[in-house]
Amino acid sequence: MGKHGAREAHIVWDWNGTLFHDVDAVMAATNAAFAEIGLEPITLERYRELYCVPIPRFYERLMGRLPTDAEWEHMDGVFQRHYHDHHLRCGLAEGAESLLEHWQDGGGTQSIMSMYGHEKLLPLVRTFGIERRFVRVDGRTGPSGGSKAEHMARHLAGLEGIPAVRTVVIGDALDDAVAAAHVGAHAVLYTGGSHDRAGLAGAGVPVVDTLAEAVAEAERLVG
Repeated sequence: MGKHGAREAHIVWDWNGTLFHDVDAVMAATNAAFAEIGLEPITLERYRELYCVPIPRFYERLMGRLPTDAEWEHMDGVFQRHYHDHHLRCGLAEGAESLLEHWQDGGGTQSIMSMYGHEKLLPLVRTFGIERRFVRVDGRTGPSGGSKAEHMARHLAGLEGIPAVRTVVIGDALDDAVAAAHVGAHAVLYTGGSHDRAGLAGAGVPVVDTLAEAVAEAERLVG
């Protein structure tokens, strides 16, 4: 850690699969969407092995072809409906609340940048009583999909006075590392969400198994 430590660092947290441990809801919704077009359910291990964005490409890996526009629209609708029903029983990742508090109390700043719909993200963050830990919370606006890199650029622009070189993105997917690179920030990837370790390793950034390790890596990267 540098002479000022965490106080000069900013963490941009991903939400789904990172701070919010929603993998059970994701799996239930994914398999419900697959059932709609006759696909067999998949395991979490298979999901993590094949997952990629944009999501239609993920479906292509399972179907052997890209879904048609009508199939995609239908599957996305089914996924969103089932996810909404299941995510209400999900909680924060292990140790997340204390990590957020410790980082803030140590003088570090943090924010959330998520591809989850903004109008759904804000009340969910508030439900857990952690909104005060963040200087900014940004969810996706507009239709599902899109580039996380573009959203990250807008998010960082909104973090006035926080340079990218002192920023660390912590997420569970390869697109988190891509988005970080797009804005010139660091990245740490966490294995508790959508990808397995082997899938994350190709990003060329630190890969960790707990959020506590992720925060320790963030300190090291900007030290």
